[in-house]
Amino acid sequence: MKILITGGCGFVGSNIAIYLKKKIKKVKIISLDNLSRSGSIINRNRLTTNKIRNFKINIEDYKKIQKLGRFNLIIDCCAEPAIDASRKDPDRVFNTNLVGTFNILKKCIKDNSNLIFLSSSRVYSIEHLKKILPNTNLKKPIKIKKVINESFETESASSLYGFTKLASEKLIKEMFFRRNSRFMINRFGVIAGPWQFGKQDQGFVSLWVAKHFLKKKLSYIGFGGRGNQVRDVIHIDDVCEIIYLQMIRMKKIYNKTFNIGGGLKNSISLKDLSFKCQKLTTCKIKIDSVLKTSMFDVPYYVSDNSKIFKNYRWKPKRSIDRIIRDIYYWLAYNKKILKYFK
Repeated sequence: MKILITGGCGFVGSNIAIYLKKKIKKVKIISLDNLSRSGSIINRNRLTTNKIRNFKINIEDYKKIQKLGRFNLIIDCCAEPAIDASRKDPDRVFNTNLVGTFNILKKCIKDNSNLIFLSSSRVYSIEHLKKILPNTNLKKPIKIKKVINESFETESASSLYGFTKLASEKLIKEMFFRRNSRFMINRFGVIAGPWQFGKQDQGFVSLWVAKHFLKKKLSYIGFGGRGNQVRDVIHIDDVCEIIYLQMIRMKKIYNKTFNIGGGLKNSISLKDLSFKCQKLTTCKIKIDSVLKTSMFDVPYYVSDNSKIFKNYRWKPKRSIDRIIRDIYYWLAYNKKILKYFK
């Protein structure tokens, strides 16, 4: 079996590649990554150690992509995920996320390859998510227990990033219509774990652990600046496991869209995340308050995993405490990478 993983030197792509290489006996895995992101060289070296080759190709360059061999499966992890980039560099977001997907789809159709596409919970409407909590000045901890399923509103604005992911989903369905190839679309929430070089607007869990580890300050941004906004978090190892299940069962389960996340059990506010990081690292750091809320940010999102459970009898195994602990020990044993968080 031959598998191509786009964005293979990123956090998610590299972990999936290494997991599948170890899990499947007779498999050839190829990575496609232009190595433009922080930490990508480190992940490329990890792939090399596991006998996985990376092709330094920009996903916008179809002429180079089509020269790669035929693959039984393409796992599309390539994306510009930072919401802030939608404002600063919209061309890059559009080209990487949508033009890139189009190029991969042309490759799939040409070679009759199956596809697993990593989409995002950001496809959902910002305004409708904000309606869950009409008062966005979150003075008190959130007590509601609502989960978001696949039928949640997607029609109105969701950020340019969210648009490109939703448009890619539609493009996949159009191009695979009445063809023998099969696809799977996964709308992931927050993914976290070892080998994630987190930023404030992306990978915040690893960032939070690292800043406590380094005794560096952080900020609660928006929604009153108290850290009461809530997300659910899923461990990268749980992500790898469901991707593997989808691969081996694609003859029976295919052409579906799933929400996949940590769910209610793995939902947490920034304030509670701070408490857990303080306890684990024994470091209490300064956390500033920024009152202004980004127009793209939402106060609450928790994934409904009921559809993915119904189809695969799968649910996340690793708790939020396990996620934080795994990141902490990864940092402790790989101190050279701490420079990425300074």
